[in-house]
Amino acid sequence: MVEMKVWVQGSSLWDSIAPGTYGWQKGAQLQSLIEASMRTRPFRPPPLKLHTNTKMPAHSPIASHFRSKLTTQVRRVLPAYLAVLFLILFFANTHFFTAPIRAAHKYRRELKYQQPLQTSTTTIPKKIWQTWKLGPLTFEQRDSDTAKTWPAKNPNYRYEVLTDDNALEYVEEHYGAHGFGRPDIVELYRELNITIVRADLLRYLVMYAEGGVYADIDVECLRPVKRFIPERYNELEVDMIIGVEIDEPAFANHPILGSKCKSFCQWTFAAKPRLPVMMRLIENIQEWIHDLSKQKGVPIGQLELDFNEVISGTGPSAFTDAVLAQMTAQNGGKVVTWDPFHNLAESRLVNGILVLNVEAFAAGQGHSDSGNHDSRGALVKHHYHASGWPALHPRRNHLMYGEVEKCNWNPDCVAEWVSASK
Repeated sequence: MVEMKVWVQGSSLWDSIAPGTYGWQKGAQLQSLIEASMRTRPFRPPPLKLHTNTKMPAHSPIASHFRSKLTTQVRRVLPAYLAVLFLILFFANTHFFTAPIRAAHKYRRELKYQQPLQTSTTTIPKKIWQTWKLGPLTFEQRDSDTAKTWPAKNPNYRYEVLTDDNALEYVEEHYGAHGFGRPDIVELYRELNITIVRADLLRYLVMYAEGGVYADIDVECLRPVKRFIPERYNELEVDMIIGVEIDEPAFANHPILGSKCKSFCQWTFAAKPRLPVMMRLIENIQEWIHDLSKQKGVPIGQLELDFNEVISGTGPSAFTDAVLAQMTAQNGGKVVTWDPFHNLAESRLVNGILVLNVEAFAAGQGHSDSGNHDSRGALVKHHYHASGWPALHPRRNHLMYGEVEKCNWNPDCVAEWVSASK
């Protein structure tokens, strides 16, 4: 006989049936007991549970489908998004990202400038160069008078004037494909529209390409060029001849005069061709102009410069910086400062560069102990009649005291100007 037990709420109804009852009787009694139990114990359905978590199980096929689709889309577009993000960061921080490239370029340039000069068997070429708006046949009388002194005092020298009409052709010939192969320099000169900057750059380009003697159109030759090199020096050892222009280091901390107070003259100088110092100067100017164009947000042809920018970018300050840097490079890296040229009484030869005292090229200035043009040591006389370019470039001007440069380095005048400007 098969026994069957039913459990309700943890109690056995089977045990409630009297023992000794037959199987069929037990079945009937069991049925009665179940019905009675259902009547006496009301049915309580289990409480409903509210599930607020709508997250699909990880193994859900729907979740797997969307996750797979999303991953595929992300994989496809992620490289493009990263590329766009990189480009945005790059162009927004170009100066930062290109710093290593610029540093490496500058290092290679410096190595080029530091190449030792081969022992020369030639002297400075016997050529005299001047640049002006017009050719010699159409010079004004004052320009003609000063220009004629150069061939008159140096009859065995070739004399040539580059003009606004043929200067670009000269640069293209010597720096283009059939010259030094520097189309970047040709393009720079072609783009420039600032007259004084073009004039400064042109003299450096000419002196690198051919060498000789350069003089501004308003500079008079007082002594023959052969007097430029004192007898105690071997002409073969002199690669370049320069002179002191301003020697007023006491103004080094002045906000306006500080950058100009120690400078060599560049209205007259002489050099052998292809000197590293000339290319250093040219490439310094090239880099400066491009940087200035980026800073001001205008093309090179639309640049406008103030007086100080011209002086420091292409004028005497730029010239002096390049010369001192080249002296340092040719001095085994030992820094050459202005100190050896302060109060220079006699000329000094430094690694092929002959530095003459202030009286040689800049006599009669009324400062820097420059002496006068009647002295035996004065070699040229600067008349300044072609120096009208500063009027085209604004400079710091006090309403009552005017420009500090007009103090001509007089300490009392400069001090009064500074006090009035505060």
